[in-house]
Amino acid sequence: MANSNMHYTRTAQSEKLKWVDHISHLMDSQFRLPGTNFRFGLDPILGLLPFAGDLASFGVSAMLIVTMARHGASGKLVALMLVNVALDTLIGSIPILGNIFDFAYKANDRNVRLLRRHYEEGKYQGSGKGVIAGVLIGLVVLLVFLAWSLWQMAEWAYHLLTS
Repeated sequence: MANSNMHYTRTAQSEKLKWVDHISHLMDSQFRLPGTNFRFGLDPILGLLPFAGDLASFGVSAMLIVTMARHGASGKLVALMLVNVALDTLIGSIPILGNIFDFAYKANDRNVRLLRRHYEEGKYQGSGKGVIAGVLIGLVVLLVFLAWSLWQMAEWAYHLLTS
């Protein structure tokens, strides 16, 4: 009976997180480069829009992490996911290099794979309400750091162009 209950929990969890898979796929691997197996999504396309595109991608990734935390991702797993999103957002905001990085890194797909491995190993922790506050604080800190970094890059570019 316990095994049946565990199967139900995993199935119910899978159903609840289907939209996480869908959004992750849309952001990181929705499109295929013709004639290749290389896939990309909206994240690198949005990255072509300075500042606004990076913030939009960050917002989507943040919502995915909050949703995964609400559905039982452990604090350690959420921290790893935040690192993936931080790398994607910070390096992705660098002109040209960041665009190339966005096509290859696929932070959302990485986070979904981490979550699946987490569930398969039986580390699911329930509702995750205790982790939500930490996630939100971490995301706000990342957002502030991103805004500050982009401001610094904009100032540097402005001074470079005006001198």
